[in-house]
Amino acid sequence: MPSPRQASDNVLSKLKPVLTKRWLSPSAWRLDVYEELDGYKALRKALRYRPGDLVEFMKESGHRGRGGAGFPVGMKWQFVPDDGQEHYLVVNADEGEPGTCKDLPLMMNDPHSVIEGVLIGAYAIKASRAYIYIRGEAVHAARRLRHAIAEARAAGYIGKDVLGSGFDVDVHVHSGAGAYICGEETALLDSLEGYRGQPRLRPPFPATHGLYQKPSAINNVGSIAAVPHIVLGGAEWWKGLGSENAAGTMIYSLSGRVKNPGQYECSLGTTLRELIELAGGMEEGHELKFWTPGGSSTPMLTAEHQDVPLDFDNVAKAGSILGTTAVMIFSDQDCPVVSCWRWIQFYHHESCGKCTPCREGNYWMVHVYERILSGQGKPDDLKLLEDACKNLLGRSFCGLGDGATSCVTSSLKHFRQDYEDYIEGRKQPLFHADMIGAH
Repeated sequence: MPSPRQASDNVLSKLKPVLTKRWLSPSAWRLDVYEELDGYKALRKALRYRPGDLVEFMKESGHRGRGGAGFPVGMKWQFVPDDGQEHYLVVNADEGEPGTCKDLPLMMNDPHSVIEGVLIGAYAIKASRAYIYIRGEAVHAARRLRHAIAEARAAGYIGKDVLGSGFDVDVHVHSGAGAYICGEETALLDSLEGYRGQPRLRPPFPATHGLYQKPSAINNVGSIAAVPHIVLGGAEWWKGLGSENAAGTMIYSLSGRVKNPGQYECSLGTTLRELIELAGGMEEGHELKFWTPGGSSTPMLTAEHQDVPLDFDNVAKAGSILGTTAVMIFSDQDCPVVSCWRWIQFYHHESCGKCTPCREGNYWMVHVYERILSGQGKPDDLKLLEDACKNLLGRSFCGLGDGATSCVTSSLKHFRQDYEDYIEGRKQPLFHADMIGAH
């Protein structure tokens, strides 16, 4: 995590190292270091609760998921029925959203916080088995997690009769094959079961028919890693770290045209203007033009929105989604049309092909963008893009189709002139027409 320089005291007060507080400690991934820094104290405290009371405590804390949807963690745990069946806790570590980099450093620098959160969550929903599904490319993070699990098992935190509580639990790490679609929770479940990663039709929902058709809770890495801190600090403490209606902290991943890109853990509700100041300001010679609050699947915002508090509700009011807080920052020297073309290429490539709107819509939008950027665009192409998005939004099996429309519709809303400049010849084509398909 970069060290902010020359930021004002008011902005520096926004920094709240909770999940990131151990990152700079030497060998923080080792069990002995973790235990010296309050590690596994929260598990001991949680085991003194009844599982149902622990769920109510998490609901009281106002903790919402950090994976994109922002669903309350306690409520998700509550949906798992107490029916005597085998229950599962699954951690979604398939971080694949373009621009997102918060879960990977968490697992690399502080894997035991993830493991401890998993153990507390498993106890709360009465699960005897937990799985961490990690992106296949994250080889080093997977090794750290597996080593941490082995250390925790040897210390008695995992296995039979954990800390003499009567609670039995086992934890496994599963490496995927690098498909973005497996970040969607039901596609992740199918992949974990050994099937092709494709989203399931819902209902039924994972809470009652999840992994192996058993009741399951699926949480993001950041969501679950915060649990030990909340258990130790208390619900009111966690709510006091954020803003009104937005409890806790958030790791904002800043990339793009700032001097010091990286992860900044701040109070929920911190603004882009404050984040840019923490990152040392914009790069020399660059002025903010557009940005994403939560990755490429969230509608882009403009310089006029840099004072919007970056929490779930205020970002929604501004016309976007907080998402994974992958804050990609673009300047007046970047082109929103080119950026959207790159993102639509990604969504076309990563579509699982299960549903027609996503499979066909992204394919044809790539061709329309290439026509526009090669100087062969027509005024009707903008209407064609809008129609494609209408047929994608809300008509796909999962959020990949919806997310793909975000950059297109928002860029047409805020930067239609940039499209028209390519179509009407005021901007030089990005490539020749005979190069279409080579990108």
